[in-house]
Amino acid sequence: MDLEKKPEPEKQPEPQRQAAPAEPAPAEAVFADPQGSLRASDADRDRIADILRDALAEGRIDAEEHSDRIDSVYRAKTVGELEPIVRDLPGARTRQEPAPDYGYGPEDADGPPANLVAIFSSTTRKGRWRVSRRTNAFALFGNIEIDLTEAIFAQRLTTINATSIFGNVEVRVPENISLRGNGSGIFGNFEVVTLEGVDPQAPVVVINGYSVFGNVEARPKRGKWITDLQDRMRKHLGH
Repeated sequence: MDLEKKPEPEKQPEPQRQAAPAEPAPAEAVFADPQGSLRASDADRDRIADILRDALAEGRIDAEEHSDRIDSVYRAKTVGELEPIVRDLPGARTRQEPAPDYGYGPEDADGPPANLVAIFSSTTRKGRWRVSRRTNAFALFGNIEIDLTEAIFAQRLTTINATSIFGNVEVRVPENISLRGNGSGIFGNFEVVTLEGVDPQAPVVVINGYSVFGNVEARPKRGKWITDLQDRMRKHLGH
C-alpha cells in the first residue's frame, strides 16, 4: 500500500543577526608625573615600611591593615606604586611636591680639605654645617661619624677620602642626593649604598678609601631630604 507523502513545510529564513557593537579599546594609562614611573629601590621600600611601622605604633592603622600595606610595598615596582600606600599617613612624600631648587656658591678648588681624625677617640660632624669640597677622614682604633643630612652643600661634587684601621667611619646622607663610592676592605668592610638623585642638579657625594680590620660605611638616612639649598646657603652666609 502506497502512503501519501506530505509536503515538507517551507523553511523560514533565519532572521539576520545584527553585529554586536565593538567594545571600546581600553584607555591608555596616563601618569600624572613622569617621576611616578621611576623604578623603586630597596631604600624606597624600606622608607615606606618605616612610615607604616610608625603608623602602626601610633595606632593610625591596625595590624591587619599594616600587613596588607606591607605586602603591597614589597610587590611595588615603581615609586608611583609606593606613594599611594602611605599618602594618608604622616611622613609621606608625594609626587605633587615641588622639586628642590638647588643653588650652589662658587667652588673653592684651591681651598684646603677638611680633616677629621680619630685615634683611640671619637669625632662627629653633624647638624647644619658647610661641607668642604674635600674631606679626609682617618680613624685608627677610633670612630668618625659624618652626618650630611642637614649640611649645606656649597658645591655640587663633594669627595670624602675615608681610611679606617681597626676603626670605624660612617657617613649618612639625605635620600635625594647622588652617592657613589670606590674603595676596598682588607680584613675589613667597605660598603657604600649607591644612590642616583632624580634631580640632575642634586649634590653628588663620592666616598673613596679603604679599611684594614675596620669599617667604612656610607648610606642614606631614611626620612631625610634636602629642600631648598639656596635659602639655606643665604641664611648660613647671613645674606
